[in-house]
Amino acid sequence: MKPLTDKEIRSAFVNCTKGAAKRLSIPHDLADRPWDDLDYFGWRDPQAPDRAYLVTELGGRPTALALRSSGAASGQARRSMCSMCLTTHSGGVSLMVAPKAGKAGQQGNSVGAYICSDLACSLYVRGKREAGAGARLHETITQEEKIRRTVANLAAFVDKVIA
Repeated sequence: MKPLTDKEIRSAFVNCTKGAAKRLSIPHDLADRPWDDLDYFGWRDPQAPDRAYLVTELGGRPTALALRSSGAASGQARRSMCSMCLTTHSGGVSLMVAPKAGKAGQQGNSVGAYICSDLACSLYVRGKREAGAGARLHETITQEEKIRRTVANLAAFVDKVIA
């Protein structure tokens, strides 16, 4: 991904109002992010832990989504798999729900996917972050193919939100 500015991120949101995009918390350390290793840039709102955001490049331009995550699970953590990068975590996957873009979203329609709670799929796929023993299933495909699969899964999710 190419590095993004605060202004580029705010103007890329497709499923929230311009006012909401203007008010949301964007990390201040954008220059320090590992942009070359990211297929999407995702973060959680530090003031509202149930809110998360992600920005990816589709068609050569940034596209951003506002997400809500499921509440913290009570009791013991279950092992779950991220539907984007296929990394398994004990308690590290959340159901992320995005309001649909446009009129459908205004009517309350949404799309959900199980995504790494820390939104670090790109780093897990590249082996730059570990999710613990057994988190990555042994596969015979290359790392580049895993990256392409993650990008395709993310694009399919974004397409459902925009449709």
